[in-house]
Amino acid sequence: MATISVDEAFGLIRHPHPSPLPEGEGVLHSDPFAVLAQVPEAGRGALRIFQTIPSAFAALRANKGRSVLTTLGIIIGVAAVIAIVALGEGASASVRSQLAGLGTNLLTIMPGSTRSGGAAAGAGSATSLKADDADAISQKIQGLSGVSPVVSGNAQVIFGSQNWSTRVQGVTAAYLTINDWTIAQGSAFTDRDNTNASNVAVLGQTVASNLFPNGQSPIGQLVRIRNVPFTVVGVLASKGSSGFGDQDDTIMIPFRTGQVRLFGSSSINQIVVQVADATQISSVNTQIQALLRQRHQLQSSAADDFTIRNNSDIISRVSGVSDTLTMLLGGVAAVSLVVGGIGIMNIMLVSVTERTREIGIRLAIGAQPRDVMFQFLVEAVVLSVLGGIVGILIGAGVAVLLPVVAGWATVVPWNAIVLAFGVSAAIGMFFGIYPARKASQLDPIVALRYE
Repeated sequence: MATISVDEAFGLIRHPHPSPLPEGEGVLHSDPFAVLAQVPEAGRGALRIFQTIPSAFAALRANKGRSVLTTLGIIIGVAAVIAIVALGEGASASVRSQLAGLGTNLLTIMPGSTRSGGAAAGAGSATSLKADDADAISQKIQGLSGVSPVVSGNAQVIFGSQNWSTRVQGVTAAYLTINDWTIAQGSAFTDRDNTNASNVAVLGQTVASNLFPNGQSPIGQLVRIRNVPFTVVGVLASKGSSGFGDQDDTIMIPFRTGQVRLFGSSSINQIVVQVADATQISSVNTQIQALLRQRHQLQSSAADDFTIRNNSDIISRVSGVSDTLTMLLGGVAAVSLVVGGIGIMNIMLVSVTERTREIGIRLAIGAQPRDVMFQFLVEAVVLSVLGGIVGILIGAGVAVLLPVVAGWATVVPWNAIVLAFGVSAAIGMFFGIYPARKASQLDPIVALRYE
């Protein structure tokens, strides 16, 4: 049998109408596999790829409806994974943003708990912290950018005919900087106000809107907190709600004013410490613990009578929970990708059965089993890749529309898009191997007799 060049083979495949072979061969070949059989072995690799892909597309176009239905599983799976991961990433980013408002380099020191008859009253119930402890921390611990004692309690606030129950905090001027509070109207109280125990107050947005509902400016107005008159000098910018409640529902007054004139207690509720370098927070934590144990004269065997909370730990734990939930939901959505892959394998097996006679003819006129296997494998991969592309478009579209339609925060996960596309292609290859191998192993004689 005569052989033909690769260029001549490409020409026959591009124009697969019956045409005679060179040098007097009288057999007509219009099938690409027959042409492939006439090409020298060295040139078959490129030609096999060239002719198999168009053949695969032609086979899929012949059954458009079935091809579309087959890809639905992949489309739904990829779209669901992308949309869910985008929603989860958006929720995680929102939580991190809210928690970051609490400060990632803050330590909050609270009194320990009291016990009565063996029953613990809970953290913060003891009176073990004093204002002098905050002064000692500020003077003896290195690497701090701010320290503020806090004395607080609930109180009824009255202005004219309006009243509101809120949380009143006696703090130093540094507290506003430590917790990243900004002033929307007026000004903050000063260190001098604290030294003089001045009756001045800064209102949170929630308090201001409830005491002054008609747009009246609170600045310069007198409000009564536990029947003690205070002059409003400023209004805090809104921070909104968080997992710890409405941050704007608060009033801040100078620390000494709160301790002496409002709450009348020598003990304090907490000490807030800001560490200059967040990487040194563990070291500072240890130093503060040692200092307070020394000041409180605790024996080595005695437990701490205070608690130190690290906001970074809270942020990392909440973020970890959010990330785990996102992975769980993404994994559930990814199950549909496997279901879609099984659907592709099922349809490809049906296709092998329907095209048994065709496969037999191609094998009989010179196609190699690997050629047949490659064609069916390409068909499976094309189905899954096309489904993956459509799924990516739908999933990304849903991720973009969710903030507009439902108001949910989303972050388009580009890494998830790349991963979903790669997984969809891998699924097509994995679930296409068995049908492709089955097709390549058909006996040409048996296949030709198949009806």
